[in-house]
Amino acid sequence: MSHSGTPGGQPGPQRTTDRTPAPSEPARAYAELIAGNRRFVGGAPRHPNQDAGHRAAVADGQHPFAVIVGCSDSRLAAEIIFDRGLGDLFVVRTAGHTAGPEVLGSVEYAVTVLGTPLVVVLGHDSCGAVQAAREVATTGTQPQGHLRAVVDAVLPSLRRAETEGVQDIDGIVDIHIAQTVETLLGQSPVLADEVAQGRCAVVGVSYRLAAGAVRPVAAVPAGFATLGEEAGPLDPAAPAAA
Repeated sequence: MSHSGTPGGQPGPQRTTDRTPAPSEPARAYAELIAGNRRFVGGAPRHPNQDAGHRAAVADGQHPFAVIVGCSDSRLAAEIIFDRGLGDLFVVRTAGHTAGPEVLGSVEYAVTVLGTPLVVVLGHDSCGAVQAAREVATTGTQPQGHLRAVVDAVLPSLRRAETEGVQDIDGIVDIHIAQTVETLLGQSPVLADEVAQGRCAVVGVSYRLAAGAVRPVAAVPAGFATLGEEAGPLDPAAPAAA
């Protein structure tokens, strides 16, 4: 265990090395993420596996227990909001958590080569990529440059929301998270097989920027959608999971 100090002599945040082996089962991996998010929301993070000793310990190899396919939003730093450290999370981030070939390949690498048992799609409220796609759908004005690829990847979620009668931006975000879960499984037979064999699960969660809490939106297998809810809701204002 080590403590980092500040120039003024006040102790900094506590950082510890977690000696517990990384979870190898999907349910345990998800429970570990939820526990970390609860610590973050409650203002009592442990900052595990961020000390010099652990840095040296993982230099020769990694065994992350979760893949995070997250939005690139600067407020969505996975290791912080899940209170984890070096070697714990395999993070892939794109605007609007869009899932192209490079993202799919990265996920497959983590799941099949590193043996990671959990894939989490991490979206958030007030997502700028979803808002940009909504503006394009409304005005018909296409964005410049490669931003169009991001918008094009989000537009199917907009069409799905319209079909389902969902109009508020955060409801559309939930649909887009669920759509990304389906995209990962639908476009990666490798990932779908790992899930079918019970070696992996895919969960979509939505993060609230102000509250700091995550809540489940979609999951395969479906039972994962209620995990982490047993100890009470992370955010009392959040709607129930799908």
